[in-house]
Amino acid sequence: MKTLTRSIAVSLLLSVSLLAQSPNMAGHWQGVLQAGKDLRIVVVITSTDGLKATMYSIDQTPQGIPATTITMQGTTLRLSFAGIGVRFEGAVSADGNSVTGTFTQGNNPLPMTLARANVDTAWKLPEGPKPMAADAKAVFEVATIKPSNPAAQGKLFTIKGRQVLTINTTLADVITMAYGLHARQLVGGPSWMESDKYDITGQPEGQGMPNQTQMRAMLRALVEERFKLTTHRETRELPAYSLVVAPGGPKLTKNDSNPNGLPSLLFRGLGVLPVTNATMADFAGVMQLAVLDRPVVDKTGLQGRYDFVLTWTPDETQFASFGVRIPSPSNAADAPPVLFTAVQEQLGLKFDSVRAPVEVLVIDRVEKPSEN
Repeated sequence: MKTLTRSIAVSLLLSVSLLAQSPNMAGHWQGVLQAGKDLRIVVVITSTDGLKATMYSIDQTPQGIPATTITMQGTTLRLSFAGIGVRFEGAVSADGNSVTGTFTQGNNPLPMTLARANVDTAWKLPEGPKPMAADAKAVFEVATIKPSNPAAQGKLFTIKGRQVLTINTTLADVITMAYGLHARQLVGGPSWMESDKYDITGQPEGQGMPNQTQMRAMLRALVEERFKLTTHRETRELPAYSLVVAPGGPKLTKNDSNPNGLPSLLFRGLGVLPVTNATMADFAGVMQLAVLDRPVVDKTGLQGRYDFVLTWTPDETQFASFGVRIPSPSNAADAPPVLFTAVQEQLGLKFDSVRAPVEVLVIDRVEKPSEN
């Protein structure tokens, strides 16, 4: 009996010791990063469903960036934000109220201390712009189309406040974005569609910030009006990826809160895709449009809408439509897996390489843009 009592006591002491080594990290943590100028950084950590973290650089953008990974080993906190190439590693103080460590972006390590904030001391997180109403008319009140700077590199589609912007984009780029197509699904048209580059700035009729679905609808109306675009659709057999459920089943969180609402699939960097209220067709569409080198056909059979965050390390075959140079793969131990592994491990889905009947958009008529 004494031996048993002594064993229980030792076990309790070990449990208390382990708890002491891994403090409760849930809460708001904030600190100043001295990166040429002072930047206020806030990291919000939750522990409801495993440790999760979101970082805000509140002097730069209202958008939060979800952590790719967050780990606690004893009193060492490690955070990784793969999409923007940021890592933070620090030691938690004995009282659990500060973390002293290093903030690293690329090859530039900087010291930073995060302090636990309370209701009175927490910096106010910036409020993002109010969203455009789901039933608002998705057309531009005014739009300008100008030739791009010939020296410009890359290309960009973005939403800034209420404005929709494209920079250094060809008409082919705009059509594939507007209609949710892969470049291989666009057939015909004059050669200038793929050579002449334009900057487009559009202000919606409706108030608030449009989402990607509304942006596409406005771009469709624009190209049909200003470029006199007319098309028809056909089905052709093309190399494609078939999105299917992997062995073991899907690992997705169902979203039943807003079945008629618009989805959100906006990249937070190359290889970081938060998805909210989206169907599998929505997900297949954004992967073929922005990431992969061929069309994607949804064959999952999954109905309804889902929330998830997909994080991966991209390679040189991906994001061609963004016109960006993919950085060399990271050798960091916490670097996310490659795309095909990430989709299977994180979502319970996979991409199969196939030839499949795919709908294509055939250009019947198009003209160079009308005057602003």
